[in-house]
Amino acid sequence: MPNKDQEVLVKVEGLSKKFCKDLKTSLWYGVQDLLSNLKGNRAERELREKEFWAVKDISFELRRGECLGLIGHNGAGKSTLLKILNGLLNPDAGKVTIKGRVGALIELGAGFNPILTGRENIYNNGAILGFSRKEINEKLDEIIDFAEIREFIDMPVQNYSSGMKVRLGFAVAAQMEPDVLIIDEVLAVGDMGFKLKCFKTIDEILPRTAIVFVSHSMPQVSRLCNQVILMEQGKSSFQGNDIARAIDLYYNRFLNNSSQEIFSDGTFRLEKVELMGATGYEGKVPVLHWNDNLNLFFKFKVKNVKEVPRFVISIFDKEQRPIAVFEKNDKNAGLEIKDGNLEFFVNHPNLQLTKGLYSLHVLLLKMNSSGPILRMNDVLSFQIIHKEDVWPPLLLKTNYQNYSIKNLTQ
Repeated sequence: MPNKDQEVLVKVEGLSKKFCKDLKTSLWYGVQDLLSNLKGNRAERELREKEFWAVKDISFELRRGECLGLIGHNGAGKSTLLKILNGLLNPDAGKVTIKGRVGALIELGAGFNPILTGRENIYNNGAILGFSRKEINEKLDEIIDFAEIREFIDMPVQNYSSGMKVRLGFAVAAQMEPDVLIIDEVLAVGDMGFKLKCFKTIDEILPRTAIVFVSHSMPQVSRLCNQVILMEQGKSSFQGNDIARAIDLYYNRFLNNSSQEIFSDGTFRLEKVELMGATGYEGKVPVLHWNDNLNLFFKFKVKNVKEVPRFVISIFDKEQRPIAVFEKNDKNAGLEIKDGNLEFFVNHPNLQLTKGLYSLHVLLLKMNSSGPILRMNDVLSFQIIHKEDVWPPLLLKTNYQNYSIKNLTQ
C-alpha cells in the first residue's frame, strides 16, 4: 500500500485546456492570446466562439508507490491531460508541479528521431530524462535485452515496426526508472508476451515510482491502479480509490438502449424483454444482488409460423466474453404460439455471477434443422452487486482432507 507520508511527486491543481474547432479562428485567437500574455494578462478567459474545453478543472496528487488510472471514452481528454503533464502542452488555467525525472510513453514513436538508430535514440531519450552518458551505458544492455531488438538496435528507427517502437520506448522509460512514469494506450500495440513483461516491470518499479496509466482495458486498470479518474468531456465525472465503482460507471457510458439485430428471417420479432424483480436501477440498468433469482420475460411477434423454435440465451460480461448459456431444446416444454405471439418466462435460481455489468444475447434456431431464425445482441443489460460490496468469485463446493499416504492409495 502507498504511504501517505511519501512526498507528493505530481500535484495538479485546477488544470484546464481549451482548443478551437476551426484552424483559422484558432490562429487568430492565438495571436490575441500572445498579445494579451505580453501585456501580463494571463487571467482565465471564457470560451470564445468555436472553442471547447478539452480538459476542465482537473486536480489530483500522486505519491511514490501510487498508480493513477485515467479512463474514459475516446475524446474524453485523457491524452491531452498527459501531454500537459509531460510538458508538451501549456494549460490555459491551473498548475502542474512535478518533482523528479519524468518518463513518458504517450504516442507511438514519440520522442524518437526516425533517422537515428535505436541505440542513438536510447542515448537521446536517456539524456532528455536527465541521465549522464555513463548512467546510460550502465543500463544499455538491460534496455536492449528488455526491448528484444538487439539484432536491429543499429538500424534506423523509421524502419521499426509499431511493436518494436513500443518495446524500445517502454524499455527506455522503465529501465531508467524515472520518478514519474506516464503511460498512454501505446501498450495495446505490443504482443501478449511483451505486455506481461511490461506489467511485471511496472509491479517491480511501482514502489519507487509514481505512475499515470491510461488504458481502455479495464482488467489492466483494476490490476495496476490504486486510484482512478473517470473523464467525460474533459471533466472528472468520478475520482477516488474505488476502482470497481469507476469501472462500472465507465461501462455504463457505453450502454446502448437499443438491441442489435444480427440476423432475421422475418418470422420472429422480439417485442419485449424484461428483467422481473430487480432490486433497483443504476440509471436505466436493472440491478440484482449476488445470489438473487434471475427472472426474465420475453415476448415475440410471430409471422406465418406455428412451431416453437429452440432458444439459446447467452449472458456476456462487460468485456463481451460469454459467461453462461440457457437453452430450450425440448418440444414438450409447454411453450405455445397464440394469436401471433410467443410469451414465456426464463428463471434461474440463485444467480452467482461476480459483481459487474452483463448483457443478454438471444439466438433462435429451427427445432429440427438448427437453421438460424433470429440472432440479437445486447437485448438487455443488467448489473450484479453484492450486499457487502465485494467481488466474490463463483462459489465452488469443495472438501478438504489431511494429506496422507492412505489418501493416495485409496
